[in-house]
Amino acid sequence: MMIDQLVEKADILIEALPYIKRFRGKEILIKYGGAAMLDKEVRENVLHDLVFMNYVGIRPILIHGGGPAITENLKKAGVASQFVNGLRVTDKATMKVVIETLADLNQKMVHDLSQLGAQAVGLSGHDAEILHVKQHRANGDVGYVGEVVSVNTRPIRELTDLNIIPVIYPIGIDEKGEAYNVNADEAAAKIAAAMDVQKIMILTNVRGILARQNDPESLVPSLHVDGVETLIRDKVITGGMIPKVNACVTALKGNVPKAHIVDGRIKHSLLLEIFTDKGIGTEIVV
Repeated sequence: MMIDQLVEKADILIEALPYIKRFRGKEILIKYGGAAMLDKEVRENVLHDLVFMNYVGIRPILIHGGGPAITENLKKAGVASQFVNGLRVTDKATMKVVIETLADLNQKMVHDLSQLGAQAVGLSGHDAEILHVKQHRANGDVGYVGEVVSVNTRPIRELTDLNIIPVIYPIGIDEKGEAYNVNADEAAAKIAAAMDVQKIMILTNVRGILARQNDPESLVPSLHVDGVETLIRDKVITGGMIPKVNACVTALKGNVPKAHIVDGRIKHSLLLEIFTDKGIGTEIVV
């Protein structure tokens, strides 16, 4: 290897130093879900990034969904998937499959993080009583779909204080002890605000917010929170990006300083966003 290449590697480490100083001992929340969870290479890169963050003293909190895996398992069980405004209609039979699928994904990620050298513990939003919910009513009766009304941070903080990575899946519990499916973006935003994290990072399969659809060169690198409604109204932000952006807004309004939407398919996207001056993806700020 040429000496210039070695020097360049050292420069990268020096560039990361102020960010390591800034975030050392502080929590950053990462929401990971969708089809990216099923891609082995993407998943490995994401988990490697979390382990790196953990080793330099940052306290990552991982919230994951599992929509495609849930749909696949429901299909195998002969249960049709129905959606209303992006929310999965969830009856008792569906709920059983949702919990089993998320618990299985959770266990696998905890195992993989451990294999990579980090300590990680899986938590469910209902068994650990983290997510307290009421039934979601805004879109009519969609069954066991919960809206988060409060967050119990204690089980999470007990782990981050010990430099253990909490890996959380979004099932909530109501006042009667019933379990509810919770949108992972919403769960991530509410937990981020309750935990006073330094950043919320939502991993997706696009570059970020694009000024022109399907044109990666039109990436919006930074956006003030006040501009979000206009971009939704003007149909610049559409479809599956809306709940992700709304989650960022919820977190920012809950005093989280910065929110990022990042393409999880880019190798080491979390490290590039946190530890470099330019970053990648779209940041939303207050």
